[in-house]
Amino acid sequence: MKQLYGYPDSLYKTSTKYCGGCGHGVIHRLITGIIDEMGLRERTVITNPVGCAIWADLYFDCDTVQPPHGRTPAAATGIKRVLPDHLVICYQGDGDMAAIGTAEMIHAANRGEKFTTIFVNNAIYGMTGGQMAPTTLLGQKATTAPYGRDADAGMGYPIRVSELLATLDGTRYIARGAVNNAANVRKTRQYIKKALEAQMAGIGFSMIEVLSPCPTNWSMEPVAAVEWLEQNMIPVFPLGEIKNNLAAASGETK
Repeated sequence: MKQLYGYPDSLYKTSTKYCGGCGHGVIHRLITGIIDEMGLRERTVITNPVGCAIWADLYFDCDTVQPPHGRTPAAATGIKRVLPDHLVICYQGDGDMAAIGTAEMIHAANRGEKFTTIFVNNAIYGMTGGQMAPTTLLGQKATTAPYGRDADAGMGYPIRVSELLATLDGTRYIARGAVNNAANVRKTRQYIKKALEAQMAGIGFSMIEVLSPCPTNWSMEPVAAVEWLEQNMIPVFPLGEIKNNLAAASGETK
């Protein structure tokens, strides 16, 4: 009999530190389930920086490294080059990856480093206090934008990281999913699996952006946060495969 559901071996059985309604736990479950399915638990390294991602080592039962804030792609580059047969995953939030770590992220992607980034976009700084992030929507309130993000006041516009990285020649697979409902969770799992399989096939840089609610810093109840994500984030950050160059890249690696 084939087991369809169960608790991944790569996921510790422990209580969560994440806030009620947070999407990180769902994303962890997706990643660890795929790691088990691929039989790579003993050859997986998670690099997780400061932010809500810093707790990943409490949940992922595999090797983990905690680089300084924003420096995860640089650490992952070194790990993957030294251990090319390992599955190396950057697990980053939007404040970390799209602000403090912009240079590391862009240049690692442009070099075509052969690791996979899971980019959790909740449109705000989570652990550090709800400040405005590069992905914060226009009009969205944050502790550093109490009246809402205002482009005319010099606050700029939300950065579409997936579309930005898709313009670089070193990127091979870029997709954006969400964990707001069962259908999107299933699609997001498909994107993550495709990216991890591409990495192990030696194909270049891959990234999966995942839209996730942050009820605490959005000052919302969990159900309202999911509805807000659907109504406000998805129109700005549309879901789907942004770039799929796997077929052509596969030919290059032969």
